[in-house]
Amino acid sequence: MTDAAKPHVFDATAATFEEAVIRKSQQVPVLVDFWATWCGPCRTLGPILEKLAADYHGAFVLAKVDVDKEQELAAAFQIRSVPTVMLLKDGQLVDGFPGALPEGQLREFLKHHGIEPAAAEAAPEPPVARDPHAEVMRLRKAIEAAPDDAGLKLDLALALLQTGAAAEAEQLLDALPANLATDERALKARARLGFAALLKDAPPAATLEAAIAADPGDLRARHLLGVRRLVEGDAEAGLAQFLEMLRRDRAYGDGLARKSLLDAFRIVDDEDVVGRARRQMSALLLV
Repeated sequence: MTDAAKPHVFDATAATFEEAVIRKSQQVPVLVDFWATWCGPCRTLGPILEKLAADYHGAFVLAKVDVDKEQELAAAFQIRSVPTVMLLKDGQLVDGFPGALPEGQLREFLKHHGIEPAAAEAAPEPPVARDPHAEVMRLRKAIEAAPDDAGLKLDLALALLQTGAAAEAEQLLDALPANLATDERALKARARLGFAALLKDAPPAATLEAAIAADPGDLRARHLLGVRRLVEGDAEAGLAQFLEMLRRDRAYGDGLARKSLLDAFRIVDDEDVVGRARRQMSALLLV
């Protein structure tokens, strides 16, 4: 298994060796470290190899094989002592050595086989969050220059929703041509408008939570709390309320829980959260 903190180091087993080591070596050199927990020199060599794997930024990868757990692999490579290091390139075993070498000699070994440190990958620039009010102003000016561009008007409606200007956003959506009215972004905006409208006269979250605590079967309070959490940006908490409604009474409000879930799936951007909720919804509907 690869450690997220050590992306170029992983444990190799007999079951994964063909794919993770031999085939991988056709793309990048693979250094295989045969080691054991009871081996003192292994505890010296292992950290040095892991440090080099990090320093070389993917110019090679390090596969670690615990010989006690993987006796079949150790026998296949005729490992007679640990630590033993093997180098595979292009699907072939090309070199190796027994024992623990110092870092300088390890670097020379890698250099001898044409393995030099790769440049570190630059961290991706974080996306710049746009000020929704500034975006509204930018889009208004763009529409002045191109008043017939319906796409810009859809963009403006979405920006307006982020500022809370739901009424103007709805007017723009109503005026969209048929080809854009069914655009995924327009449908998402409609779903957002629908949820926002439900909160117009809704009690605050604390009141709704108190109602649910007093009566867990209060599905109206659950629905409004779910909507409020969703609009506030806590998608997981919002979906959890809709799922609980579905679990308790799928027919409530003419299928309100299922409808709310489907509308929520349109506006939640986190695919993992949506995927989990979809699976839970399917399981509940099949009961």
